[in-house]
Amino acid sequence: MLVLGIDPGSINTGWALLESHGNKTSYIASGVLSFDKDTEFLERLSEIKVKVKSLLKDIKPNEIALESLIFVKSPTSLIKLAQTRGIIIGEIIDGQYGKIFEYSPNLVKSSAVGHGHANKESVRKVIDMMFGKRDYKTHDETDAVAIALCHILNKGKSSQVKHPLKKKSSGKGLAGALAHKIGK
Repeated sequence: MLVLGIDPGSINTGWALLESHGNKTSYIASGVLSFDKDTEFLERLSEIKVKVKSLLKDIKPNEIALESLIFVKSPTSLIKLAQTRGIIIGEIIDGQYGKIFEYSPNLVKSSAVGHGHANKESVRKVIDMMFGKRDYKTHDETDAVAIALCHILNKGKSSQVKHPLKKKSSGKGLAGALAHKIGK
């Protein structure tokens, strides 16, 4: 199965193609679609559409994983990101390139590194250990690898993952959440 991970952005969109066979996951390719930041945003959407369409035609993935929207301080940035994702999702749907899946940034980091608040360097180190050291152009590219990996690791599981420490919490923080495991 070919999984395309996409880290959407209106200036740089990272992409990565991983192949999954049973328990084996292989890196195939990755890159960054870059768009001219000096071009008016609405005109840039047309460029995004063309480049994403070309990428999808070349790769023909079985499944596509995207990072979900995140909270940003600037409403304008959030709106531009949402519009960019809309163009990308529209191209995926129009081209009928398999199913689309969405993962939160915290789940992507947690799947790759083991905790949801990992920094970008930690994600990169784990990706390098798993697939070999590569010369990634930007963090958008390594994020796309992590998104594709997250999909492969979480395929078939509920889209809403419950935090393990909140499952049996007695309201006493970490010690209360783990009390059942340490015999208190």
